Amino acid sequence: MDSLNSLLDGFGTALTPVNLLWAALGVLLGTAIGVLPGIGPAMAVALLLPVTYGLEPTGAFIMFAGIYYGAMFGGSTTSILLNTPGESAAVVAAIEGNPMAKAGRGAQALAAAAVGHFAGGMIGTVLLVALAPAVAALAVDIGAPDYFAIMVLAFIAVISVLGSSRIRGLASLLVGLTLGLVGLDQLTGQQRLTFGSLQLADGIDVVIVAVGLFAIGEALWVAAHLRRTTGEAVPVGRPWLAGSDVRRTWKPWLRGPLIGFPFGAVPAGGAEIPTFLSYVTEKRLSRHKEEFGKGAIEGVAGPESAASASAAGTLVSMLTLGLPTTAVAAVMLAAFQQYGIQPGPLLFEREPDLVWGLIASLFVGMVLLLALNLPLAPLWAKLLRIPRPYLYAGILFFAAVGAYAVGGEPLDLLILLLIGLIGFGMRRYGLPVLPAVIGVILGPAAEQQLRRALQISDGSVTGLVDTPFSVAVYAVIAVLLAWPSVKKLVGRRRSVTA
Repeated sequence: MDSLNSLLDGFGTALTPVNLLWAALGVLLGTAIGVLPGIGPAMAVALLLPVTYGLEPTGAFIMFAGIYYGAMFGGSTTSILLNTPGESAAVVAAIEGNPMAKAGRGAQALAAAAVGHFAGGMIGTVLLVALAPAVAALAVDIGAPDYFAIMVLAFIAVISVLGSSRIRGLASLLVGLTLGLVGLDQLTGQQRLTFGSLQLADGIDVVIVAVGLFAIGEALWVAAHLRRTTGEAVPVGRPWLAGSDVRRTWKPWLRGPLIGFPFGAVPAGGAEIPTFLSYVTEKRLSRHKEEFGKGAIEGVAGPESAASASAAGTLVSMLTLGLPTTAVAAVMLAAFQQYGIQPGPLLFEREPDLVWGLIASLFVGMVLLLALNLPLAPLWAKLLRIPRPYLYAGILFFAAVGAYAVGGEPLDLLILLLIGLIGFGMRRYGLPVLPAVIGVILGPAAEQQLRRALQISDGSVTGLVDTPFSVAVYAVIAVLLAWPSVKKLVGRRRSVTA
């Protein structure tokens, strides 16, 4: 009851004209910046951090929250329409969203994403209000063996579900894990695959990998086949969701937050793992499995809802423990410290107006995001009517600008081109792109958690399975690995008995 009363007081703060203006400005800026490949919400918040020095803290953080959600939706927009993720959390949206756009259903894909962000953000924020203390306590109890088990589950799932064969999925994952090895060893400081280059000592940014594999690889693939096709503009389609679309998406919209929120709240969480797991879940549960890979709307609705809920989850650990679980949360933590405020267990007592005003503004920001972007969905979809030579020339330009903005090094452009050539080769030989991106994102973290778990257990492999949580995850992995064989065996027995 105290939380509800505090939230009502927070709405009194968030709904003042000035704070409403900051929320709307944050959503608009976030969406516009999120559309640019390589410039995600973390960079957007970091770039605008100096601008907020003159603002009072509540208004500044309300605007940051708007930028966060707006940038996540903006990244999904280019991911769906142009197969060019604006940030790593939008990678999964391209798998089904881009085939939908190519089939003339780009507006429907964007509408499903917008409603998914709204539903996920709303449910995630309700869970933030209700479950913040409990989830924060759970996050403290999860250790290195548990994190490693979750990441192994993600690797096995990405191999099992995507692509025409497990061998190709494994090959793609190995490409990503190899790219993730580039840089300094986090424990020993030794250089790996840097070829003596100091610029590679920090590794290859995941944004460059995602933009290279998706945007550059796609542009090169289209260019290679442009002369064989007519090159006509893709039709925009109807700017609304049909009744059949709503019937297929309402359950994914509601399931997404149940996956996204817990992962956002735990350290080393973020939106990458839950968006992928949401996609896997929807593919397993869908009655239209044959459409996956060709434009299944469930594959857009579920992951986008999970991504938005994970954004609410990140605020749990940051506000209650002072523990940032994503790059955006880290930048916002720096902003708190800039104002002389230290997030932690006492923050809700010392700064109640700021905290509850921020939480209430999340509800307001979700409504603004939906109100602004649903009408804009047909307008965004008209990007696809641009002739493909000009469209992909623009993609190459913005991809190069985004990659250069990540580190400001000319070498990043060369790396972008090389990774784009790898993406082109993967398309040529039928390797799915997503396992490679998952490998780059999770590979270094999985290695670090594995080594920590082995250090804790003095090198004993049993240290990887010494918690009930990790045992449960490995049981799920065993089911995933054994299911195809069991399915074949059951099918043979049925055919024999028939």
